[in-house]
Amino acid sequence: MVSSRIDSIAAIATATGRGSIGVVRVSGGELQALAGALTGITPQPRHATLCDFLAADGCAIDRGIVLFFPAPNSFTGEDVLELQGHGGPVVMQMLLARCIELGARVADPGEFTKRAFLNDKLDLVQAEAVADLIEASSAAAVRSALRSLSGEFSREVQALVGRLIELRMLVEATLDFPEDEVDVLADTDAVERLNLFRADLDSLLSRARAGHVLSSGLHVVLAGMPNVGKSSLLNRLAGEERAIVTEIAGTTRDAVRETIQINGIPLHIIDTAGLRDTDDVVEKIGIERAWNEIERADVVLQLLDARSGETPADHAIAVRLPTGIERIAVENKCDLAGQAADRFTEAGRVHLRLSAKTGEGIGFLRDELLRVAGWSGHGEDVVLARERHLEALAVAAEKSAVAARRLAQIELCAEELRLAQEALSRITGEFRADDLLGEIFSRFCIGK
Repeated sequence: MVSSRIDSIAAIATATGRGSIGVVRVSGGELQALAGALTGITPQPRHATLCDFLAADGCAIDRGIVLFFPAPNSFTGEDVLELQGHGGPVVMQMLLARCIELGARVADPGEFTKRAFLNDKLDLVQAEAVADLIEASSAAAVRSALRSLSGEFSREVQALVGRLIELRMLVEATLDFPEDEVDVLADTDAVERLNLFRADLDSLLSRARAGHVLSSGLHVVLAGMPNVGKSSLLNRLAGEERAIVTEIAGTTRDAVRETIQINGIPLHIIDTAGLRDTDDVVEKIGIERAWNEIERADVVLQLLDARSGETPADHAIAVRLPTGIERIAVENKCDLAGQAADRFTEAGRVHLRLSAKTGEGIGFLRDELLRVAGWSGHGEDVVLARERHLEALAVAAEKSAVAARRLAQIELCAEELRLAQEALSRITGEFRADDLLGEIFSRFCIGK
């Protein structure tokens, strides 16, 4: 067994299953001895070398390529070995077992990236972007994750932190010299600086919210009376016959789900049972599930029949819809009503007039869903944010707003600015709790 001053970890870095190539990754301290015992050679730094991977008795496990990246010039900041062999699962397991024999241990999920973070090769946002890049479900999400991995989001946060530090210095200078007749805050434009800071922070928060939707998707629930065209609209958006469409009321008994993309934004469309009073036991269960889906929605599309407009039954549904959820009235079957597709506002609520059957007006719906997602006006500058990023940005926005209101109470203002800085610093990991790291990296795949 080869000893090392740094705990060495190993894992299969390629996906489970058979492939032409498989990779085992090892990270730790002074891996030259492990590499020598495994390959019979001393690999040159950053050179691909063809060699045999040897078992303990000297027999070849596989023949492949070894790459050696000495510390600190590696992904983790430690010595790193990459063993590229044939991608059969048995071969990979034999190669991993040999690395364990030589003193490494099986890596925990995300441990390679965690070591890169702890060794200052990545900040916390960049580390999370590694997982976001792997899990990206659209080309737009890939591009956003790459920008975060390159440090774009981190630099924006750090710039805001730097501006907060300057503001704190100005405010606390006033605390240190209360008898000074010079109004430090006025002379240094501290108020204006704080207002500009808040505007830029709000802009970043808006882009981060749009990016969060880009990552997790927007949950859209189709709701309304039976036979208003919910299933037809689902099929139109999905581009295929996903839901059964008949003239019989109550055809949809359970939620039907379909995920589509509009401009790279994942939309989880959920068709629900028609909402009405019924004695049918099975239909009642479907209606109860429909209301449960509505409670969890990001946006509810309440479908109406354009020929009749909003009926008392439709109004009863609208009144019951949760107030904290975006609600859009969709007047379907405009072709049968002899009306043109349109978008208008009525009683403070957006109405869309369209035909799920012909497709007329579907463009209005797509644009409206992008607006709800926060994508409109952002395009490619969104930040692929996680829930903790949004929480930290929201706290910083709240604390800086309180600070602006308490400029006359310097001590309180200074404390709010400190709390805002602390919240922003959590994003990149400059201020963190150890349990936060465990939670973040435990969600990574093994080998990253």
